[in-house]
Amino acid sequence: MPTYPQEPDRAAPDPVEPVPEGAGRPPRGDLPQPGPPRPGAANGEPGPDAAGPAPAEDEYTTAIRELEDRWRRALADLDNLRKRHARELERERAVERSRTAAAFLPVLDNLELALTHAGADPGAIVEGIRAVRDQAVNVLDLLGYPRHAETGVPFDPARHEVVGVVQDTDAPPGTVVEVLRPGYGDGERQLRPAAVTVAKRE
Repeated sequence: MPTYPQEPDRAAPDPVEPVPEGAGRPPRGDLPQPGPPRPGAANGEPGPDAAGPAPAEDEYTTAIRELEDRWRRALADLDNLRKRHARELERERAVERSRTAAAFLPVLDNLELALTHAGADPGAIVEGIRAVRDQAVNVLDLLGYPRHAETGVPFDPARHEVVGVVQDTDAPPGTVVEVLRPGYGDGERQLRPAAVTVAKRE
């Protein structure tokens, strides 16, 4: 019986081992590696960056409202302070008016007495009127308005008002010769200057 040469056996491929379930394939070097799972992702909840940054409009609106409220309160406090100051000032003025009027009541009383004795000796009436005048001058002095009716003093534009210039050889030029109307007060508290005549210069 004839014999045939046998062909060599072809190399069979290596058997592929099955990959067990749940096992991942080895990572490739050219693909990004997955990071750790985000919190809440397992439960289906969005992560912290899913909704983006929170808007700041609410914070700005709240701050503006607070500033407006403070501004309104400051305006109200300022208005109340102005009204309170006006009331206090008016009260102080009323007190000063009352004090001044009360200081002149004795002067009026003495004038009433002088009029009551108008039929008496004329000399006594004159003395009584002079006494009342001196009392009124004293009241003004106590209120801070002293009387100025001096003659022979140098002319002072802050205290004197020239109403005439006369030739007087006995008075130095520029001095007060006669006081026609007394002045009261000094400086900022001056009620009026004295009306005077002044000696003329040569």
